[in-house]
Amino acid sequence: MAAARGVFAGVLAAVSLVGVGNAAHADPATAGVVSVRDVGDRQQVVEVFSPAMNRPIPVQVIRAAGGSRPTLYLLNGSGGGPNESGWDVQTDAVDFLRGKDVNVVTPYGGSNSYYTDWVREDAVLGFNKWQTFLNEELPPVIESFLGANGNRTLAGVSMSGTSVLNLAIAKPGFWNGVASYSGCAQTSDPIGHEYVRLTVENWGGGQSVENMWGPADSPLWRANDPLVNADRLRGTAIYLSSGSGIPAAPHDTPLDRRVQEGRIPLPVQLAFGGPIEAAIHHCTVNLTNRLNELNIPVTFDDRPVGTHSWGYWEDDLRSSWPFLAQTIGA
Repeated sequence: MAAARGVFAGVLAAVSLVGVGNAAHADPATAGVVSVRDVGDRQQVVEVFSPAMNRPIPVQVIRAAGGSRPTLYLLNGSGGGPNESGWDVQTDAVDFLRGKDVNVVTPYGGSNSYYTDWVREDAVLGFNKWQTFLNEELPPVIESFLGANGNRTLAGVSMSGTSVLNLAIAKPGFWNGVASYSGCAQTSDPIGHEYVRLTVENWGGGQSVENMWGPADSPLWRANDPLVNADRLRGTAIYLSSGSGIPAAPHDTPLDRRVQEGRIPLPVQLAFGGPIEAAIHHCTVNLTNRLNELNIPVTFDDRPVGTHSWGYWEDDLRSSWPFLAQTIGA
């Protein structure tokens, strides 16, 4: 965590040298833009104050080439960004999406938080009210800032692949569509609970997963289980993707550029990414079947191969783009 915070501070310091546009926000009781930093072609880091978390949240934005355009909210995985586990460094998402006529919004932070509202502060992972921020505070502020048209869709990967489903369930009709790439849709059964606990405590170093939704028998665990609450996704366009866990070329070989760049050792990707993706495939199939039972339309990219790794999610973003564009009229 200390290393990640160091990278985060370094990125913000670096981007501040590229260009700065200040936007004063004096009222701590309301959400608003605090500062703006230009970091590239139509690309900025915008700090948005969150009253729920009582702090400014850095948000990477890619502006659409024109005005009055829709918005894609693209969430990072358990690393939160901007570090070695974000869309911007692990994939070509920035260049790919900059070529589309759409605004792109990616919050920084929220590592291992499931982008949800926690019941209490965690000594390691801090004070998290991400569902309030993403469903209530951020959209009106950032969409006004971008001159967006009010059509919005939400995509997430791995940890946030669960989050995007819960965000849509918590506010039916607010999101035109959601795309979940390798996100486990089950959280309240014993296996799902253990996976969440591993993400928060073992991989994230959090003090206790009970700081998030309380003890395992708390009703909040069922309230944040997309499989249990699948009926509340009716009216939201849904895209799901998952691999089988079986390694395949080119992403599970030395040919993958992330392996070549040393971002992850290939043996680790195979040893851990295979079983994780196989488990996630199981719960993704369960959610797909449940949606079919409820006669709720769903698009499921059931990949026959692939581990839990960024190469496949880069492919998923491209494969799902026609779906995303259609849901928001991009």
